Amino acid sequence: MSLHHSGPGRLALAVGALGTSALLLAGCAGGGGNESTNEGSSSEPIIVGTTDKVTTLDPAGSYDNGSLAVQTQVFPYLVNTDYNSTEVVPDLAESAEFTAPTEYTVTLPAGLKWANGNDLTSADVKFSFDRNLKIADPNGASSLLYNLDSVETPDDTTVVFNLKTANDQVFPFILTSFPGAIVDDEVFSADAVTPDADIVDADAFGGPYRITSWDFNKTVEFAPNENYQGLLDPAVNAGVILSYFAESSNLKLAVQEGDVDLAYRSLSATDVDDLSTNDSVKVVNGPGGEIRYIVFNFDTQPYGAKTSDADSKKALAVRQAVADLIDREAISEQVYKGTYTPLYSFVPEGFTGATEVLKELYGDGNGGPDAAKAKQRLEDAGVTTPVKLSLQYNPDHYGPSSGDEYALVKSQLEADGLFEVDLKSTEWVQYSEDRTADVYPAYQLGWFPDYSDADNYLTPFFLKNNFLGNHFSDDETEKLILQQAVETDPDKRTQEIEDIQARVAELLSTVPLLQGAQVAVAATGVDGVILDASFKLRFAPLTK
Repeated sequence: MSLHHSGPGRLALAVGALGTSALLLAGCAGGGGNESTNEGSSSEPIIVGTTDKVTTLDPAGSYDNGSLAVQTQVFPYLVNTDYNSTEVVPDLAESAEFTAPTEYTVTLPAGLKWANGNDLTSADVKFSFDRNLKIADPNGASSLLYNLDSVETPDDTTVVFNLKTANDQVFPFILTSFPGAIVDDEVFSADAVTPDADIVDADAFGGPYRITSWDFNKTVEFAPNENYQGLLDPAVNAGVILSYFAESSNLKLAVQEGDVDLAYRSLSATDVDDLSTNDSVKVVNGPGGEIRYIVFNFDTQPYGAKTSDADSKKALAVRQAVADLIDREAISEQVYKGTYTPLYSFVPEGFTGATEVLKELYGDGNGGPDAAKAKQRLEDAGVTTPVKLSLQYNPDHYGPSSGDEYALVKSQLEADGLFEVDLKSTEWVQYSEDRTADVYPAYQLGWFPDYSDADNYLTPFFLKNNFLGNHFSDDETEKLILQQAVETDPDKRTQEIEDIQARVAELLSTVPLLQGAQVAVAATGVDGVILDASFKLRFAPLTK
């Protein structure tokens, strides 16, 4: 398969029409939806508001949507997706293609420059991937590079990725996501996450924007990068100011009072309902793909491998009993007013290979809870009830309704006396460190897809070296995941994706809860609002 800036050979993603639509609230004066009709340039910066948080600016140290929302504006990618498509096409690269079953070759244009004037060459590309694998930060995405063996640079404009296994169907997609960001080898550390201030001070940016001011999780100021060369058109605005809000209610008020031009992640379902009746905004359907789920730490959960009463059969019974007791429909309706819908598997509706295997295995067999079934599971395994379960959630990263969501989960688990839940919350920056340090026996996470393929809901979660860091390991799951990634027959690959879900459903490394979509709200006068087909908000086409 071959990717070039023009002509045939684009790599299409195997994904059907998504079953869950995003809500994009575009200003009435705007183009709306996933189109940009901008002409000219905004003379004033666009003000974007968010309640999300950045973990770190360095792509090697983060795997979260808040960090990506900044990184995708300022770092270059070899290949990417255009606004209205899920096809992978060259971005920084002139061409990208498989030149052998285990060899992916990328050609760069000559004369590329970083914003600081440093040369951007194949050496930077090799450096970026080598350091990501070497650092292997627990909050990073190096696990996605599981099939990368080595990177060669025959000359300044040629990069050869040598892969461990032939016919990799997802490697080009991975290059569009977190580990695909290219960084300046004259600025970034080769073996450690580089501090944010060092990156900003060195002006080490190669995307459509550069960062001119950085106040961590308070304010970021972006200016167009005059040295940018890539897939996207140059920025049509004078710049962007990204402002971070502690509470979604304050973000909503800022939209209403005109203090921000665009609000992105996250507003509550009630806020969205309220704003959707405002004549100054309109609702436009867009892509979905977000999921919400509970993670179990296999070492520290009740009866986990490193607890004083470790017992793998009892630990499994605990996880399965949780799955029996969860009422997803109640969470969907009572907390999210139907803006999120029940998720009964690990791959959401609309993606090739998606199933509803959890509906059949747990609860009443039709999606509802079954306390008698949960009680029997625990009794059969010799588990004493009530099971004491520590459950952690995050109040600021996954939206303002997380508290209500997990209060309801706690209520559902405790209703029949089978569990005693200790529910606590931690803010995101600390949360992201704690969850990979075995602090939480069970905890909330959400997922915003990196690319539109079912693999993105399986490989990052269930390989042995997964980003969850929850000590889940299963040889059969490992084998199936690696097989589907290189399977060229679409029907066989679909079956393997279904088989992976069936296997993981028995083991329950995670318990999926809901599927849904991201939301953006634009004030009147903002044009070109883009929540694009690949789930990214990119600032370059925005005007006001």
